[in-house]
Amino acid sequence: MSKIRKYLLVGLLMSPICVSAVSAHAQEVTIALGSEPTTLDPQLREDGGERAVNDNIYETLMARRPDGSLVPGLAAAPPKLVSPESWEVKLRDSIRFHNGEPFNADAVVFSVKRIINPEFNSEQVSFFFTIKDAKKIDDHTVRIFTEGPDPILPSRLYWMKMVPSGYANNPKFAEAPIGTGPYKFVRWNRGQDILLEVNTDYWAEKPQIKKITYRFVEEPGTRLAGLKAGEFDLVTNLLPEFTQEVPKATHVLGLEHPIIILNADAGPTKDVRVRQALNYAVDKKALAEGLYEGFAQVAQGQLLSPSFFGFNKDVGPYPYDAKKARSLLKEAGATETTVEIIGTSGRWLKDREVVEAVAAYWDDVGIKSKVRIFEFNEYLNRLFDRKTRADAIFVVSSNELLDADKSFSAYYKAGGIGSSNTDAELAGLIDKARTETNVETRASLYHQAVKRAYDQAYFVWLLNIEDIYGMSKRLDWAARVDAKMLVKEMRVIE
Repeated sequence: MSKIRKYLLVGLLMSPICVSAVSAHAQEVTIALGSEPTTLDPQLREDGGERAVNDNIYETLMARRPDGSLVPGLAAAPPKLVSPESWEVKLRDSIRFHNGEPFNADAVVFSVKRIINPEFNSEQVSFFFTIKDAKKIDDHTVRIFTEGPDPILPSRLYWMKMVPSGYANNPKFAEAPIGTGPYKFVRWNRGQDILLEVNTDYWAEKPQIKKITYRFVEEPGTRLAGLKAGEFDLVTNLLPEFTQEVPKATHVLGLEHPIIILNADAGPTKDVRVRQALNYAVDKKALAEGLYEGFAQVAQGQLLSPSFFGFNKDVGPYPYDAKKARSLLKEAGATETTVEIIGTSGRWLKDREVVEAVAAYWDDVGIKSKVRIFEFNEYLNRLFDRKTRADAIFVVSSNELLDADKSFSAYYKAGGIGSSNTDAELAGLIDKARTETNVETRASLYHQAVKRAYDQAYFVWLLNIEDIYGMSKRLDWAARVDAKMLVKEMRVIE
């Protein structure tokens, strides 16, 4: 605890801005986000700020209940497997986008083709690697084709937002979104707020809350001050030490795993001994207890939670062993080597603090850490630009598919949007597992992939953190396991 606080818990409450309590109107809420969306195109970037807003504007073919179970969304029923490589989806009737465009097979086909188009260059492509095409059967039936069998296609359709085929080509689409969801876009004051209002023509149950204002507040202390002053109704990434200071709090063990991606192809981290040393150097238990006040668990040497398909129970965390870390660095001739670590601030719970803590642990074993914290948009550019990969990049990965394929395709497999290795054997295991329909064989392939990545230390696996939200007294809501903030599930108590 003391070591972590020595490095990190200084100045968290910063110099307070003027936060005045304002009387909230009935049926209106204000939500404070840690980062402003980089875009409001729901298919382009892998951006939590964008999702927080667009989850209330757009919808998907499949949906999840708060406990994570899959249910039909815009689809009238779960997708039906009609051949090893094709699924048929029946659509609900009489649904329209906010601008009046019909939601139909044409919109679904357009949405699928758009997001998988290499020229579109979506950062969400790791969710949809297996999807190769879509075809209209009739106005309310679509056939989706996969590259080989895909046992988790229904879960993928939970993540793909449906966009209007006509308006999506409008230059204003990325800043003035149009969906089928319970809320409609009103305005975006860059750097300040986004306003949504209820869709009075919504096809399903009408929400109780009529207006939503999203504010962008990077500093956790400022979000706390705004919540306590009555300016906000919901704040994200509430610091664990503040849970007793807010009117109400809700939390759930979430899907987020803070990790450090290590460059296995160039620089000092090309040596596996250096990568292993960087793992041994970090006291993950101290991070969980000191930084997160116990609202986190030590990650088990893999980018998976125990409930995810593919989790290897025989692989555990690298133990904290500073002596072994120093020995490996000396053996590799890497003592006093500079390692650059990239991070951001405000997007995830204690993101900057984790980066600084890890850097401090590395410094303790003889590494010269060079910490670089970027504004979120530039951070994403560096995370996903494989041509200029840093030695180490911090990211908090979430896996809404609850299946190894998403995490492994994005971060483990050579060529993945967030990977930093060219391990052909590992990539082969992941490719085989993706199309394997035998459950036991598929699990075995992922277990092998987990073990290989662990032995090669392609990451520094850190934690599995809880999602913690602060709420006003007037707001009634329970956190979801998939981290979605669906305002249609919220209630205002006056």
